[in-house]
Amino acid sequence: MTAGEIADLLSASKKVQIGTINPDGTPHLVTLFYGLIDGKIAFFTYRRSQKVRNLVRDPRISCLVETGQDYGELRGALIYGTARLIGDYAAVAKIGAVIVSRTMDIRADAAAGYVEHTARKRVACVVEPFRVVSWDHRKLARERPGRSASAGSPASARPPAPHERDREASR
Repeated sequence: MTAGEIADLLSASKKVQIGTINPDGTPHLVTLFYGLIDGKIAFFTYRRSQKVRNLVRDPRISCLVETGQDYGELRGALIYGTARLIGDYAAVAKIGAVIVSRTMDIRADAAAGYVEHTARKRVACVVEPFRVVSWDHRKLARERPGRSASAGSPASARPPAPHERDREASR
């Protein structure tokens, strides 16, 4: 996907699956609501949560935003980055207001009481990306020279070959 397509996907979605690294090296995966701060994924969570403890020890983070129900509709972005944890109450409340108003479709001032109360026990995180991998299976359905892209054809029903996935991931 293009940078603009990725930005549109991130703007339209509300949930992100994040991966951090547990002390024993296993992945810790959770789904959270998120907001965008300067185009970057941001979330706020309880400061004593496992994900925060993991990020304090190792700030590497993976963020997956995806959409689509059927194979031909799947699209997503996997963002590899470094977590920038923010503990300052005012900054946490500001980021929290962005997230709550966005995910609940309400004005930030309407969520202020809730955010101010919950921000006391939370930290915010802004993900500083260093690599993005994306895919858009809707592009697989487009006609290609010499190939049929009709919905019922075996070519459109099969998963793409590795060389096709690599090509799609770079779009």
